Amino acid sequence: MRTAATEIPRLLPSVELPGYTYTSGQGLPHPFRDPKGHSHGKKGRTPKPLIAERWNESPAYLLALDHFNFGYYWEAHDEWERLARVSNPESLVGRFLKGLVKMAAAGLKVREQSVHGVRRHAASAGEVFADVAAECGEEHYCGLELTTLQFAADRAAQLSYKRELPVGEPLRVFPFVLTPESPPLG
Repeated sequence: MRTAATEIPRLLPSVELPGYTYTSGQGLPHPFRDPKGHSHGKKGRTPKPLIAERWNESPAYLLALDHFNFGYYWEAHDEWERLARVSNPESLVGRFLKGLVKMAAAGLKVREQSVHGVRRHAASAGEVFADVAAECGEEHYCGLELTTLQFAADRAAQLSYKRELPVGEPLRVFPFVLTPESPPLG
């Protein structure tokens, strides 16, 4: 995990980031439903289940990390949610992904100016990461340090955020990025 001041590495540079980030109710085309959406026609894509020990081989996981780190919270949420569904939501991997979904939802709530939503989702993510850490007994999971994730989620629930953010512009709202312990393969 790095602070926002450092340069952010792309984990899946072969996939172009969208031209805008979607936030409901802000007048931008829905990414999938609207023909002008940045991902229109890609909805049918189902990712392969995430395997914790082989996280660095999962394009969907790496893309979601890129989306999150560059301020595309709706897109990260969508990618992690689809990945959680195919990875068995009740499994440890599925629960871990649910924590990431909640962190992305907290980022969305910042963009929607819902302080209560930010606090609720970020605090819930922190609880999920604590549970995953207790269950797996490892310091890192899917390339990310669990204690740092838990701290970041708890801190995100306490921060104050800018009131006005440019519509559609992918801006990071958290003072951290999710940087895996080792680079992805390939």
